[in-house]
Amino acid sequence: MLVAVAFSVLCVDPLGAQSESADDVKARLEPIPKVWEQEPMHRLTREEYEATLEHWAEQHKDRLAVEKVGESVEKMGIFLLKVTDSTVADEDKQIALITALHGGPERSGTTTTLALSEWLLGDSEAAVEIRRKQIVLLMPIPNPYAYFVTDRFGNSLKVDPYTGGSTPAWDFESQTFKDLERSPEMASFLKVVDQYQPEVHLDLHGTGLQEYPEDKLGKRQRYRGQTMCEITGSAYSNSSLRPWDWRVTEAMIAAGNAEGYPSDRFEADAQQLHIGPGMDASAGQFWRGRPQFYAAQYGYLRYHTMIGALEIGWEASGLARTRGFLKIGNGVWDAENVEGYPVDRVKGFIGHYVTSWTGGNAAERRASRVELWQRQANMSQGLIYPQTAGRDTYLIGLNEAGVALLDGETEAVLARLDADPAFDADAIRAFFEAGPEIKLSMEKPPGRGSLLADGRVENGLGMRLRLPYKNAEIVDMRVNGHLIEESPTDGYQTWLGNGYRQVQINLPPSKTQSLDAVVVTCGYVPNEDRDYGWKPPVEVMEKLK
Repeated sequence: MLVAVAFSVLCVDPLGAQSESADDVKARLEPIPKVWEQEPMHRLTREEYEATLEHWAEQHKDRLAVEKVGESVEKMGIFLLKVTDSTVADEDKQIALITALHGGPERSGTTTTLALSEWLLGDSEAAVEIRRKQIVLLMPIPNPYAYFVTDRFGNSLKVDPYTGGSTPAWDFESQTFKDLERSPEMASFLKVVDQYQPEVHLDLHGTGLQEYPEDKLGKRQRYRGQTMCEITGSAYSNSSLRPWDWRVTEAMIAAGNAEGYPSDRFEADAQQLHIGPGMDASAGQFWRGRPQFYAAQYGYLRYHTMIGALEIGWEASGLARTRGFLKIGNGVWDAENVEGYPVDRVKGFIGHYVTSWTGGNAAERRASRVELWQRQANMSQGLIYPQTAGRDTYLIGLNEAGVALLDGETEAVLARLDADPAFDADAIRAFFEAGPEIKLSMEKPPGRGSLLADGRVENGLGMRLRLPYKNAEIVDMRVNGHLIEESPTDGYQTWLGNGYRQVQINLPPSKTQSLDAVVVTCGYVPNEDRDYGWKPPVEVMEKLK
């Protein structure tokens, strides 16, 4: 027997929530301030921009120089602002470059650069100190056609000065951009980087209009309340566009937090690793950013400039984080002993580093850094191995002759040093034979990426050892077998940093110009007993008897 049963069809929310009407939803949203209904944000015109630069230059002759460094295809000016204290000599100043390469549609990058310029020209204690210790270069609108005409990324010939066409647009053998004729914006930017060889370069991005279809742009104004996920240090598209030291990123984030602005930390907040070769089938498990090459990385490639980027939703946030970045250049970075940005290490091997010659002023350190950065691909480096308490070594082949000199087994190398008057081979041999190490471990140079012909170092050389005992006492320090003394310009210095006894060896230009290779030997007393060796529990040892 069949029984007909009438069922009521019920709409059940799978989440178990109570259904509400559209009016209920609107009522709940009513407390949200409708700032987007207010007057749109001001859109800077070309006339206002150029008049502002002219006004600032007239008002602040002692601290600002404005230079027209190029023109767009349409003859719109591309300007550079140079902010520094003109009463203080430039030789010992750090150089920081601030740009808004995405500042066509991404307007808050440009407006933050202008707000920063205004702040730097002011009389606050922090701004005065930055002007006294640094040269800050600012390019608020490197792509005037995009900013004033289209709100698209490219120039009128469709070349984007931010990405520059990514990797295919660059010749990495000559480290040059291939399409300069079609991108006067890129030419202007590269001209500034080449002229100043800055210690750091921060590129400011932000909220923009690029996602709007052209027929939806209206008056090309951002509405009030338009913001974005703020990011510090890098950009989502390019995992390689970032400072090499995460502590620099954290310093910027802390400066923003102090003003009430949090930051996204890209792969850290997403809890994902970076992708590598052959992993495309599992791409979803890896961070969305991919290693690419954009224009902002040019300074790093050519001059070992530290780079970074900000995504900016509010000018006050971008200003706070950029001030936090610039503050680093005023002080002594952790583990260093001279003021300035941490950009002096140009090559490393197992905790040993080739550095710029830090014995000079900032300009001399810059010249040394740039030269060594372009030579480092042709250098070999190594040490005697295993590493041993109380003993440290660092060997560097500075050019083709030096690489050949230090190549091979220990005895073969020592025999060559015997025949070279630049070395006290007996002293080197005595140090080598005094320890338990079993081999000379040398890393050969990659041999690519250098723009400099093989030759000798012209602008001085620094080397860094890090002894893992904070109270280590040096008893024998030699370069090429010759005893050296403590000196900031021609010798060694030590200090405590990052838990290490940092040891900086500096060789001035007068010495490096006659060197092909360097052999550093360092004998020290750790002044600390550290036990070695683990044994199984007593019960296990008794059982095994």
